[in-house]
Amino acid sequence: MNDRSNELTNTIAALKRGDVIVFPTETLYGLGADALNPAAVEKVFQLKGRDLNNPFPVLVGDIAMLDRLVASVPPLAQRLMDYFWPGPLTIVLPARQDIPRPLVSRTGGIGVRISSQPIAGALVRLLGHPLTATSANPSGKEPARTLSEAKQYFSATVDVFVDGGTLTSQRGSTVIEVAADHIKMIREGEISANALERVIGTGKVDH
Repeated sequence: MNDRSNELTNTIAALKRGDVIVFPTETLYGLGADALNPAAVEKVFQLKGRDLNNPFPVLVGDIAMLDRLVASVPPLAQRLMDYFWPGPLTIVLPARQDIPRPLVSRTGGIGVRISSQPIAGALVRLLGHPLTATSANPSGKEPARTLSEAKQYFSATVDVFVDGGTLTSQRGSTVIEVAADHIKMIREGEISANALERVIGTGKVDH
């Protein structure tokens, strides 16, 4: 077994214990925990210093895992998923009733995406559960784009750091919420509103 396989095995063991890890996504380093473990999710909020009423997104490994989290996928969302996933587009969809409350927005949605980062994708698949994907920085601080930056924030509180090199994203993932025939831009990140409109039609993105 090579070093990367050993690292992934140890990381999955930590996640299954309910620990929080730092890992690379396709945009920024993230704080990862088993999203279906309420105690682990609470640890992420504590590390982040984030209000429980301000949920963070999760990564899924495939559509089957997505279906365990969301109650429905509107056709407009499906079109965007087909075009932009795997990739830095977080889509807020109606959450199922049994999802941990801190992951669900006031409107009953949960933010989800499939990551294009190979390590992040492998972790989700090996864990078999969705993985939290909030950026690895205390709320209000600069996001971590290198492992050393993440360690400056969390070396005293997180034991497992997975190195993915230097990440070059400036703005993180784009976050949208899908209504019947249009989308609401919650945060414009790596994917622009113009890029979204090229897929779904002009005038369908509300800022």
